[in-house]
Amino acid sequence: MRIALIGATGMVGSEMIKVLEESNLEITDLIPVASEKSIGKPVLYKGKQYLCVGLKQAVELQPDIALFSAGGSVSLEWAPKFAEKGSFVVDNSSAWRMDPNTPLVVPEINANILTSEDRIIANPNCSTIQLVMALKPIHEKYGIKRLIISTYQSVSGTGYKAMNQLEAERAGNDADRAYPHPIDKNCIPHCDVFLDNGYTKEEMKMVNETKKILGDDSIRISATAVRVPVDGGHSESVNLELNSSFDLEELTDHLASMPGVVLQNNPQENEYPMPLMAKGKNEVFVGRIRRDDSADNALNMWIVADNLRKGAATNAVQIAEYLTANNLVTEQTTA
Repeated sequence: MRIALIGATGMVGSEMIKVLEESNLEITDLIPVASEKSIGKPVLYKGKQYLCVGLKQAVELQPDIALFSAGGSVSLEWAPKFAEKGSFVVDNSSAWRMDPNTPLVVPEINANILTSEDRIIANPNCSTIQLVMALKPIHEKYGIKRLIISTYQSVSGTGYKAMNQLEAERAGNDADRAYPHPIDKNCIPHCDVFLDNGYTKEEMKMVNETKKILGDDSIRISATAVRVPVDGGHSESVNLELNSSFDLEELTDHLASMPGVVLQNNPQENEYPMPLMAKGKNEVFVGRIRRDDSADNALNMWIVADNLRKGAATNAVQIAEYLTANNLVTEQTTA
């Protein structure tokens, strides 16, 4: 099993190495791939040192699976080249997510759609992944009519530059800004670029990707994404309006049965999800589940996950694990 990791020296790439070390994948050769300036840089995996190579060399090495985390433009140019050589590509950028011919996969929800012909597979947006993990069991039992989402997103979702800005500001130093405003002691209602409709690209990702993953374009969704001075973990306040009536205890029990979801729903004992507790974990944590009496068949919940883990690296590695466990890699390699 040969795995290429494109963007190996980035924030998500570094997290992917940790997740790969913890995974069930029997990797015989790791191929770390980086930009021209980082070619030759060492990467440590399970105690062994691997040197970063360029994209062209990585393509020629014909890895079984190529995990991409290097931005949309890189993915658009190079993912097809890996696919043409027979590799499965799992792409963490937004480049392929809404392509109608590209599966958008959260393994616990829809990995069963994958076939040996799917050479490029899209990893959803970090905020979308944790959202749909909590929505899936509710939607399948009651149907979701409308969603109102407010996110509280970690600076780690922006990358090293944003982390450095936060740390510098907390130390009282000047920083090269990743954001147009200070982030320490502040909240910025601005994640990604603004679009003509007044929403940001991040907000519209949640709208469009949620509908695609759940396979239901009828769900009405509105989102507001906010950057907060947290160095790991995204939080979401979600209001759901359902198509049918529900018993809150029954709904909560059904949600608890979802693989990968952990309930922390005991506010009387100060137990509820927080990014500080979710950091470094692969699960999605859900709490503050309560009926919304201001609308029919409505409820509120609070969803938290480590955006670098389940929101990116873990989900991608889980896709790779599904491909190997179901012999799809073998099928396409020997075809």
